[in-house]
Amino acid sequence: MRPSRRDLLRAGALVGGAILTTRGMPGATGGDVPGASGGNATVDATASPWDRVPEILARIVPPAFPDRAFPITDFGAAGDNTTDCTPAFRRAVAACNAAGGGRVVVPAGTYRTGKIHLLSNVNLQVNGTIRFRTDAGSYLPNVFTRWEGIECYNYSPFIYANGQSNIAITGSGTIDGNAPAGEWSSWGNGGADRDQLRAWGASDHPVAQRQFGSGHKLRPNMIGLYDCTAVLVEGVNLRNPAMWTLHPVYCTNVTVRDVTFFSTNSQGDGCDPDSCTDVLVTGCRFDTNDDCVPVKSGRDRDGRRVSRPSRNIVIQNCRFSGRWGGVTVGSEMSGGVRDVFAEDCVCNPADFPGRYPVKYALYVKTSFNRGGYVDGVHLRRITGRNLERSALHITLNYETSGSLPPAVQNVTADDVAIDGAAQAYDLEGRASDPIKNVTITNSVFTRVATAAPIADDVDNLVLTGVSINGKDVSNTPASRYEAEDAVISQGVVESDHAGFSGRGFVNTDNVAGAYVEFAITLPAPGPHPLTIRYANGTTTDRPFSLTVNGAVVQSSVPAPSTGAWTTWTSTSAVIPTVAGANTVRLTATTGAGLPNLDYVELRP
Repeated sequence: MRPSRRDLLRAGALVGGAILTTRGMPGATGGDVPGASGGNATVDATASPWDRVPEILARIVPPAFPDRAFPITDFGAAGDNTTDCTPAFRRAVAACNAAGGGRVVVPAGTYRTGKIHLLSNVNLQVNGTIRFRTDAGSYLPNVFTRWEGIECYNYSPFIYANGQSNIAITGSGTIDGNAPAGEWSSWGNGGADRDQLRAWGASDHPVAQRQFGSGHKLRPNMIGLYDCTAVLVEGVNLRNPAMWTLHPVYCTNVTVRDVTFFSTNSQGDGCDPDSCTDVLVTGCRFDTNDDCVPVKSGRDRDGRRVSRPSRNIVIQNCRFSGRWGGVTVGSEMSGGVRDVFAEDCVCNPADFPGRYPVKYALYVKTSFNRGGYVDGVHLRRITGRNLERSALHITLNYETSGSLPPAVQNVTADDVAIDGAAQAYDLEGRASDPIKNVTITNSVFTRVATAAPIADDVDNLVLTGVSINGKDVSNTPASRYEAEDAVISQGVVESDHAGFSGRGFVNTDNVAGAYVEFAITLPAPGPHPLTIRYANGTTTDRPFSLTVNGAVVQSSVPAPSTGAWTTWTSTSAVIPTVAGANTVRLTATTGAGLPNLDYVELRP
């Protein structure tokens, strides 16, 4: 019987039989797919998750500004790397906002300043260099922030906005946090202050009373944008943050384009979309001391209290040379993460080596006390070289304390090509909380140090067209199309010779031009290996032509004698296909007609 479209898509890895794998050894099991809320969800087998990306991108529209310029030098700034330009920035931003918007222009020169707070309809256009002061007092009084996923009041980010709309930071200049020159590095990961904040988050301590800042050691981010809409960061060079570089929080409609990130401090992330919706990160370069693009949504109980997911995050055409992950989710993801898409990115490019090589092309890190969910992380056309660890790493064991592991499911990676890694993939679920629905297709991993990948407690791992060090490790079966269900010209269905599959086989007339044509619907274009099973009980070769969608793939495929009509054998070819409907026709090229045809099989 001809496979249904759902059966074909299952074999094509859009949906798969439930396969439970343990370390390097796949087996079989069943089970439902949990939804993000913990209930059962139905996988849409007829559509690719990538079909949603055009709709997401259509909603991401960068802000536009009136053609009015407010040079900071008109408000008392001097580009001598000495004058404190903090008041000049404040006055220029206020004037631009009051006039209805425009550009606050930073001309050539180096402008030393403390905190800069942006207002609606202001484009901070950086042509020269902004260099931030290193004294912590320049970032007081405290403002509302989210520090490593927990809400509090702390030092102001160097550039800050809260509740604003239509804001931008653009230009070809440099924004230099100058953090290595100050005391920020010595504060490390926050020590006792970090522990206090986590304790307050775990006990629902009132946010207004979570005051840090002066006398404390929680480093501020360099750019922190909170609850803003229509945000653009474009073209600038961002260097030397005290902590995370660009941190949009609770924002919607965010574009980060053609930005270069460079960080040296620990916790030196690149761009951290945090509980944000509709974000595009494109054409950026990351040379970071931590993750490049980590998607976040709050930590533990405090993140679940806020309960604002990150969703619809698109990452395109970026170059990663960060110390940990290229595309990362977590570890602070307790509010949930849904629908992250990354395509056409390069890890450790030869022409952009960075200070550290990326350890993971994909790094999904969660732990026992996060709760929440990661539902839908999709990669395609990701390339890279010399990864220090696994190309694809998903773990529920980033931290091992707590009792609320998140649900992690629906991860796909297509057309990934990595040359040099410790492992191709390392997937670490838990027996009670497996990772669900991981699909890797059309991907090649070479120079992999440990050929055996890891897949612990993964429910439904589908590998299609995947090779590691030249060995095919696919676990998806071929799709079979019975000849008796095909279109037959000058032939009949018979069942009088044993050994056939299905209900019978096709016996054509002994004429040239007799054919059997198979209809095959595919979710994605080929090429695909095709196997043709036949029997030829005569002593005469019965060759045939092979055409796909009307084009000749092979003009004469030999079908020599098999010795008896009950002796079946097969021949194979690789055929090109298109997404959607395809026809595969076998046509007799001699007066002997076709051999008896049992079926064809198409392997993903």
